[in-house]
Amino acid sequence: MQKRWIVKATAPAEFLSGLSEYPPLVASLLWNRDIKDKEQIREFLDPDWARDVHDPFLFRDMKKTVDRIFKAVDAKEKITIFADYDADGVPAGTILAATLREYGFSADIYTPHRETEGYGLNVKAIEYLAAQGTKVIITCDCGISNTAEIAFAAAQGIDVIVTDHHQEPAELPAKVFSIIHPKISGESYPCKFLSGGAVAFKLSQALLKTRPIPNVEAFEKRLTELAAIALVADMVPLLGEARTLTSFGLRVLNKTTRLGLVKLYETAGIVPGAVTTTTIGFQIAPRINAAGRMDHANGAVALLNAVDEEEAVRLAIALNDTNTERQRVTKTMTDQVREQILATGQEEAPVLVAYDEKWPAGLMGLVAGKIVEEFNRPAFVFTKKNENELVGSGRSIPAWNLILAMQKIPDAFLRFGGHIGAAGMSILPDKFDDFKKRIVALGQSDLAGKDLTPALDVDAEISLKQIDWELEKWLAKFEPHGMGNRPPLFVGRGLSVIAADAIGADGKHLRLTLCENEGKPYKCIGFKFGSWAGELSAGDKIDAVFEIGVNEWNGRRELQLRIVDLTKKK
Repeated sequence: MQKRWIVKATAPAEFLSGLSEYPPLVASLLWNRDIKDKEQIREFLDPDWARDVHDPFLFRDMKKTVDRIFKAVDAKEKITIFADYDADGVPAGTILAATLREYGFSADIYTPHRETEGYGLNVKAIEYLAAQGTKVIITCDCGISNTAEIAFAAAQGIDVIVTDHHQEPAELPAKVFSIIHPKISGESYPCKFLSGGAVAFKLSQALLKTRPIPNVEAFEKRLTELAAIALVADMVPLLGEARTLTSFGLRVLNKTTRLGLVKLYETAGIVPGAVTTTTIGFQIAPRINAAGRMDHANGAVALLNAVDEEEAVRLAIALNDTNTERQRVTKTMTDQVREQILATGQEEAPVLVAYDEKWPAGLMGLVAGKIVEEFNRPAFVFTKKNENELVGSGRSIPAWNLILAMQKIPDAFLRFGGHIGAAGMSILPDKFDDFKKRIVALGQSDLAGKDLTPALDVDAEISLKQIDWELEKWLAKFEPHGMGNRPPLFVGRGLSVIAADAIGADGKHLRLTLCENEGKPYKCIGFKFGSWAGELSAGDKIDAVFEIGVNEWNGRRELQLRIVDLTKKK
């Protein structure tokens, strides 16, 4: 689908003059990310552990939470960590379990089965945990909307501590013991961008601050590798403290000694020392997620907590195989959803809704996301959980707040929860048609008059002559990239094609050499742009949107442009 290129304006002259120590292009990049005062800029370009990682006791419920956990530790009460089944919840649970082990305390990690139990706390799990003698449940990446379940747990004599970051419900759970959540009403914690894993990290920090262990700082920083996986996997804005934790976490990930990750790297072909947010997003997190999507998250939990090398190898291979199968099934299911949308004439509808009782519940969110990318419309994908319940996942576009839309029709659901752009839900089978009609009507109303052509935000128009190693050095300071801080994008106009070739399996990718006004040639790579090779010839003129990066091969480093979009000049 052809994108609209929206080139951002250059920062105001007074802002540029106030940052004379920075190149104007770099200053404009900061301005466009709403990073404008000198302290914000320093934190963004040069994150510092001592200055930029906040005191965990700034959370209003942190002291009572820590006191309750240590009371359980000292009395040898059973603590169960109830962690979500994804690449945010699994690292979160691992962080807390690892921290408690430092005090000689073993806490179980319980992850619900995605298809049979669903997201968050559930009564059957609580009954099971109560029968096992659990006295404290610490949720990870879930729980804030589980009002009835928390009340049930309290009635069983279980204190529930919620650590979460999801959308706050209309009313907080009345029977909860404490809540560690950066975004709930009245919470003054400075960083609102923490994922579930990062929230768990803050609780671990508070425990370690209260009862320091030997080499506490080194242990604490080692935990940031898990927090970084969680932050990138859950696609929270990598700004403020979230960015700082990710920066330090990447340093640890690049020299990790965690046995499960070492073996995961080996099976996935991940090179230590070259791990970036892209590595997390496309190689590490999908493998952790695959366990919960295809079967049960216990395999991922076991890998991250592995201490036996032979067992770690077995688990890493199994997770890699599961991810390969997940990719195959995802493609098949995406094709089926697309066919259903086209067959039912929905391609121009404001909201897309698809259902098939045979689709696996664990892949609905992934597939909904792929459909949104293809049609640039919000999408909901449903399957059958049992005779009395359908479960679904929704994904949205920037123009439509998914969770606010769903909150307008709460009676359509048995339950729902999530974020602005992603949500999960369940409904009664006989309410499916009514839900579809109402959600489409909401989309029609909310999106009326909005241009739904996908937009591509471009940071600046530049000349190829501006691209050099000095600029690359500055751009490297904008890493780690993620939500709220995408890699800077630039547009070049009237560029001349020197050569264009299709490369890779089935010619999916484009190798392109460009120059400007017969100047220095630049090598470019366009992933999934292989079809353009047959449309471009030497001498053609194009406009191109690209990232500036480095290609390293056989010890050589050279600047390389990664094509994000292009158009051929007539």
